[in-house]
Amino acid sequence: MRISAKGRYALAAIINMAKNHDTGECMTVISISERLGISKIYLEQVFSLLKRGGLVNSMKGAQGGYQLARMPRQITVLDVLSAVELSLFETTEETVPEKAPEIEKAMQLSAFDILDRSVKDTLGKITLSDLVTAAEKHKSDGEFMFYI
Repeated sequence: MRISAKGRYALAAIINMAKNHDTGECMTVISISERLGISKIYLEQVFSLLKRGGLVNSMKGAQGGYQLARMPRQITVLDVLSAVELSLFETTEETVPEKAPEIEKAMQLSAFDILDRSVKDTLGKITLSDLVTAAEKHKSDGEFMFYI
């Protein structure tokens, strides 16, 4: 499975927002862009899709920016990728439906449908809260402790 840059950036940006969710402050695209090293213009496109998907709300004005539309524990990786990866969850096209319908049916029911369900089930179980916890754990892995 290949997740596009748009999907990866959307997930990274929204995890960054989830890390700071408790403050209640809006986050600007510029601040997220600088923090993550992602193009501001590209992030604007991503946030347009996240907003359309109902995952973030936008606030206008001097203190404006974006906030998560729900609590981090209520947003899954599946929600994020479904909002930005438009082709990721399309059904598999038929391969040999006219000449070998039995093979087509076998491939669809015994392989592709099972794979699609498994991916959706797995991604639907991973929340932003889970990813924030994992990020915090990995953050401490990279820090050194010096004893004197």
